[in-house]
Amino acid sequence: MKVTIILLLLGFLNTTSLSEAEPAWGPTGHRTTGKIAEMHLTKRAKKKINKLLKGESLAFVSTFADQIKSDRKYDKYYTWHYVNMPFDVSYEDSDKNPKGDIITGIQKCVEVLKSDTSSTEDKVFFLKMLVHFLGDLHQPMHIGRAEDKGGNTIQVQWFGRGTNLHRVWDENMIQEWKMSYIELANNAKDLTKEQIKAIQKGSVIDWMNDTRKLTRKTYESVKVGENLRYRYSYDHFDTVRIQLQKGGIRLAKLLNDIFK
Repeated sequence: MKVTIILLLLGFLNTTSLSEAEPAWGPTGHRTTGKIAEMHLTKRAKKKINKLLKGESLAFVSTFADQIKSDRKYDKYYTWHYVNMPFDVSYEDSDKNPKGDIITGIQKCVEVLKSDTSSTEDKVFFLKMLVHFLGDLHQPMHIGRAEDKGGNTIQVQWFGRGTNLHRVWDENMIQEWKMSYIELANNAKDLTKEQIKAIQKGSVIDWMNDTRKLTRKTYESVKVGENLRYRYSYDHFDTVRIQLQKGGIRLAKLLNDIFK
């Protein structure tokens, strides 16, 4: 009886809709992806991006898309942070959100940045959004199921404190590791040129499907109410690191193609 009451309380305190969720990866994760992307940019792309951002780094602007959520005039961009669909349905065959999703959001960013008629202001805005969305694309719970709002209603504990599956992957594991985004980026796995090319191969939808393979495993990795501790981090933090690195490498690929 006591266990049931505790779980109900955890659900009441921590249940959130995806629109109220913690930002994907949290600031440290997004900045790590931005920093890794900078390591793989061409000189030409670096120069053009530096001019647009007036010296601000990709790591610095990587959280912009979450920061603007506090301003209601940007509400129309919220659904661009994720896509929800059943596991047995492909993106192409899924019911699309009329407000857009992470795939259409990324495509719009690329379109604006490539257009000769886009204003500088628009290019700066959508560049910042693109940096963030490539991070979101690699967080398994942002390619989750609609019925549990990308893991937001799956209540668990993190070292005895109430949280949810979405937040565990957004921030809890990264925070527990206690490394800065620079430390995480500098300690990314050493990859050969062939491995980097393999990661960059394919379309944005292909990259989403790559993440989606992890999404099912992530759902299967916990039981409702489970107290996740060191073992869960030991089993899954390496996946987090790989996803942050893939996001950065693929972001660089997009940016190098845009600013060639």
